[in-house]
Amino acid sequence: MPELSHGRRMLVLAICCMSLLIVSLDNTVLNVALPAMQREFHASTAGLQWTIDAYTLVLASLLMLAGSTADRIGRKRVFMAGLVVFTLGSLLCSLAPDLSWLVVFRMVQAVGGSMLNPVAMSIITNTFTDRRERARAIGAWGAVVGISMAAGPLVGGLLVESVGWRSIFWVNLPVGLAALLLTWRFVPESRAPKARRPDPVGQLLVIALFGSLTYAIIEAPHAALPVIAPCAAVALVALLALLMYEPRRREPLIDLRFFRSAPFSGATVIAMSAFAALGGFLFLSTLYLQNVRGLSALDAGLWMLPMAVPTFVCAPLSGRLVGSRGPRLPLLIAGAAMTASGLLFALFEAETSNVTLFVGYVLFGIGFGFVNAPITNTAVSGMPTAQAGVASAVASTSRQLGQALGVAVIGAVLAAGVGSSSYADAFVPAARPGWWILAACGLAVLLVGALTSGRWARGTAERTAERLESAEIRQPAGAGA
Repeated sequence: MPELSHGRRMLVLAICCMSLLIVSLDNTVLNVALPAMQREFHASTAGLQWTIDAYTLVLASLLMLAGSTADRIGRKRVFMAGLVVFTLGSLLCSLAPDLSWLVVFRMVQAVGGSMLNPVAMSIITNTFTDRRERARAIGAWGAVVGISMAAGPLVGGLLVESVGWRSIFWVNLPVGLAALLLTWRFVPESRAPKARRPDPVGQLLVIALFGSLTYAIIEAPHAALPVIAPCAAVALVALLALLMYEPRRREPLIDLRFFRSAPFSGATVIAMSAFAALGGFLFLSTLYLQNVRGLSALDAGLWMLPMAVPTFVCAPLSGRLVGSRGPRLPLLIAGAAMTASGLLFALFEAETSNVTLFVGYVLFGIGFGFVNAPITNTAVSGMPTAQAGVASAVASTSRQLGQALGVAVIGAVLAAGVGSSSYADAFVPAARPGWWILAACGLAVLLVGALTSGRWARGTAERTAERLESAEIRQPAGAGA
């Protein structure tokens, strides 16, 4: 890809951020609308979980395929296809006649979304070649998550209260169309120097692993053991098959050699932990504020601002810190803040007091604001540029899988705790184990971040990158399993 001027690079960054905005905004707005959907469709807690996880599961399953496909046939081409499918899926979601069709249309959305974020990050990585400039660009990228978290609850609350929950999907239509036109006009095409072959067996194993594991977790409080046990067995077999099959391929869907890099492995664990905490946090908060406190969607959205605003403020600060001092400090701040927030709810039932609820939200917002930039920067900066799409897709997959598992586990814990009791009376004690899980996720961010951001860890990243580059040079074009 030719070297672009500074202004053109900034424009490419802005266009890529538009794709992240509609995907992130969609998740945030959807959480605010869950109680309205529950009332219209008479949905159970499991039904609400599937509304979220149908999207994140398909997204997680296809992200690596989208990243490698974009590296092979062209990032701009795949990015534009993703915008078309995501926008169409959003329109279909707004027309869903019942919960089952909404889940199906959310899966259509996810097919398009899988072609957006990892491909956009790959475009950014190839556009911003200077390490410091790339870190700042990734910080701005992370700030978009903060914008979506700040705007999402307010926009969602206003739309749900004034028009209805279906209108939350209409927001994606003008943004998606504008991003499509701007991409066609201003984003240059780029691809990896050597094409990678598809890996259909690996793709099917990933889908089997993610789908069966999440189904087993979500349905565990309601289904019998003979239903859950086979799903758990499928997940285990798929995982073992992946570990045995992928190393035998020259061009695997998941290149397990990436995980020889301690920072890359750490970024994967941190991404799963942080986004599991985010998914569970939003799920519990939305249901509590509207179904227990009885707040309207708009008032619930306003209560989410103490979490959203710190995320928006801290994300670009985190990007600058990563660029100037490395990922260690932002990860330590993120892990400490998220752990403190989870403990505040688990130990002191922070949701029952306005003051502690506010403090808990602020702490979580600070932690999540600091965590995103070091994840992305660590995942892509230690890998060969030619494999930026695959590396960023693994990081994005970790985020989405973490969020899906967070909603599945926290929702299952909540459903088991509430049981047949009065929902409002049973919610706080039923949610306490979930808050302990979120605190554990924050502690994982803190400890793994401290262990994998030191000098020895950077050494493993450099050695892994050298081996990958050497293997690419030795491998003949078009080779495969």
